[in-house]
Amino acid sequence: MWNSAHQHILDLVAYEPGKPIEELAREMGLKPADIVKLASNENPLGPSPKALAAMRETLERAHFYPDGGGWALRNAIAGKLGLARENVILGNGSNEIIEFIGHAFLRPGDEVVTAKHAFAVYTLMAQLFGAKTVEVPDPGYTHDLDAMLAAITPRTRQLFIANPNNPTGTMVGQEEIDRFMERVPDHVLVIFDEAYHEFLDNPPDVLRHVRAGRNVVVMRTFSKIQGLANLRIGYGLAPEKVATVLQKTRQPFNANGIAQAGALAGLEDDEHMHRTRQLTHEGRNYLQAEFSEMGLEFVPSVANFVLVHVGDGDAVFQALLRRGLIVRAMRSYKLPAWIRISVGTMDQNRRFIAELKTLDAAGGIPRGPLAKA
Repeated sequence: MWNSAHQHILDLVAYEPGKPIEELAREMGLKPADIVKLASNENPLGPSPKALAAMRETLERAHFYPDGGGWALRNAIAGKLGLARENVILGNGSNEIIEFIGHAFLRPGDEVVTAKHAFAVYTLMAQLFGAKTVEVPDPGYTHDLDAMLAAITPRTRQLFIANPNNPTGTMVGQEEIDRFMERVPDHVLVIFDEAYHEFLDNPPDVLRHVRAGRNVVVMRTFSKIQGLANLRIGYGLAPEKVATVLQKTRQPFNANGIAQAGALAGLEDDEHMHRTRQLTHEGRNYLQAEFSEMGLEFVPSVANFVLVHVGDGDAVFQALLRRGLIVRAMRSYKLPAWIRISVGTMDQNRRFIAELKTLDAAGGIPRGPLAKA
């Protein structure tokens, strides 16, 4: 039976997530409490205390199905952003929004445009629906919107702009985005992935294009600054006509009730988000300063992670695992000489730098000009 599956499904290479703490503990015989994970851009502070309280209360009602329409959470998101509830669709993580878009708008043979070093799931989802991914070079590891515009053909249906971008931590500004949106043809749906939006001090406003009724979907998540990655809860923002189509593609009860309760409470906890931003800025500045002092090339980041060139990303990744540190090797992102480090607590950041310096002293980490992918 397996051999009768669609060939583009058989050829699909599954997404490889960051290594879990429990898996490393089993493999290395380490205590989970002694392992530091700086691999998946998670919030080291955890969820908001208000979110934890709301989720505990909702556990008492776990025998009931959740609100399938997400009325309260969608209303809260819309109110915070100056939109209507009809503009908001909930997902089992923002990744599910990408799947909704594929169900609604992709056919075999269609084209999806992405940057060369963009989130791997865009390509995986395109392949899932039999579409072709067109990767556009990103000089300086930043989206080149003019080049992406030039890559559009009559077969292009979707174009992804991650801002800030994962795994590079770079972003494009308001002027570039607005100029791009003035020129993008009407047959293309533009998807702005803003998973790290809340870490920015002065983020560009792409919701203006939702309000203007353009062919746009903006994706955001509660996994990052809200610290709810385990619950898989995200959302999409789109003009009502687009959002209505996407609503038709989702499964009933796709966003579970405990996740909705935590997200709703966390959304209103501005203090927790402020603390997370402060911690992120301090830790990111520390890591980048240490990389500079060590003579290591890195891509200056505006998100909660930093991409650094270490010569052999796989070897450094494995060496750090043996020391109880989980980072992210970047070979699957066509960056085999790099690793990506999530910003942790300052104690975690210092431990990582100490272990990296120990590795450097023992075997040396190659120096040189910023690697060309």
